[in-house]
Amino acid sequence: MIVVGDIVTDVLALMAGDPAPGSDTPATIRVAGGGQAANTAAWLAAEGVEVTLVGAVGDDQPGQARLAELQAAGVRTDVTVCPDRATGSVIVLAHSADRTMISDRGANRGLEASRVVAAVKASRSRHLHLSGYVLLDLESRPAGLAALASARAGGLTTSVDASSAIPLREVAAEFLEWVAGVDVLFANAAEADVLAGPGDPVEQATRLAGRVGGSVVVKLGAGGAVWAGDDGVRREPGRVVDVVDTTGAGDAFAAGVLRAWCAGDGVAAALRAGCDLGARAVGMVGARLAR
Repeated sequence: MIVVGDIVTDVLALMAGDPAPGSDTPATIRVAGGGQAANTAAWLAAEGVEVTLVGAVGDDQPGQARLAELQAAGVRTDVTVCPDRATGSVIVLAHSADRTMISDRGANRGLEASRVVAAVKASRSRHLHLSGYVLLDLESRPAGLAALASARAGGLTTSVDASSAIPLREVAAEFLEWVAGVDVLFANAAEADVLAGPGDPVEQATRLAGRVGGSVVVKLGAGGAVWAGDDGVRREPGRVVDVVDTTGAGDAFAAGVLRAWCAGDGVAAALRAGCDLGARAVGMVGARLAR
């Protein structure tokens, strides 16, 4: 499988309580690899999938560390090194099931369309998964569009994660045009509200599937997930688990769904696999399995 998108350093602050403005809030702070695409690729590799991550990092120590982590996790990397940009970074403020992300995409903006196209042409993969952050950023958007176009031309199935509700609001109509024809679109509840309008998640997923022309998965966190497409509507309940940290849970969910769906296991099995892996992710600190 090919995964295209962001590679970042996560500075995760797991807070003991709500932040105290103008004062101190006790927290456990951890620095590790993150980024939606990188996280999904790492979870896919942990599930035994051969995966190549196409992205960009800076010519700096954090970039070297992020690539070393991914390679140790079994992810092949096809990465542009940008000498004039720093590796992307995200500050994650996490408390219970809530989190806030403060992002600097850095070198991820330097992802080149030609690099993505070459990677798709050289690959024997049958599926391409694109992080929507690539499309939401004006500078990297050509690379995201080229990824989808080259994958379709090569006969690959495709999937996209809508990624983030706030920047999605600015380009919602255009985003649906960019992802038209994808086989699977992932969106969480907030992103589904932006793309389909507020409402019942089954209705949202069904409306979006009609707009996109493929299947749509709405991620509902503890509420499980909904799948709508030509093969009907399926709903999978959430898992009852103790939530430690929700960072990367949606990325793990997408990895579980794609691993099963691409293997031909069917929609029901894919949703089960996604919810199982997402539940595993929220039971630990950080966006990926520790190695």
